[in-house]
Amino acid sequence: MRGLLRTLKGLLKGRRTFEVPIIATVVGGHTGRRDDYKGNVTSIIRLNPDFPQEVLQGIEEFSHIQVVWPFHNGSPTDVALHARSPRDNPAWPATGTFVHHNHRRPARIAVSYPKLLRVDGLDLHVVDLDADDGTPIIDLVAVFTQFLPRGRITQPTWPGEMLKDYWTDSKERP
Repeated sequence: MRGLLRTLKGLLKGRRTFEVPIIATVVGGHTGRRDDYKGNVTSIIRLNPDFPQEVLQGIEEFSHIQVVWPFHNGSPTDVALHARSPRDNPAWPATGTFVHHNHRRPARIAVSYPKLLRVDGLDLHVVDLDADDGTPIIDLVAVFTQFLPRGRITQPTWPGEMLKDYWTDSKERP
């Protein structure tokens, strides 16, 4: 373990870092760090109480928000700076660290696009946020279609195979 930490520190040595504030916390929703069956789960993004309510003025006119959050249950020892098969499935090709959408990347940051159901004071009620209950939120913003990827999006077949049940209704979880 110490050797792994030393190696990771060596690889990241000299890289700059910065701190970001925690602006909100996820209340309710997912628990247990599950990989799939994330669909149709409602949760609340509760902004810190020191924010004035006007920080959300106009957000209810948007259908979706972009939420940035850390994989806070992970640790630096979870980071995998090498190619590996997604979900350790040898049927899928080994891919590099920055191909994976999980806590094993150096910054351990995730981005989600939940549907905004309603705003109640400093609480944003959302559906399809894949962050767990208690997750700190470091940023959120209304989704503008103009900032979504332009042009045709391409990918190999394995992400579709791997994520076929990702947004399946959580009530169908085995």
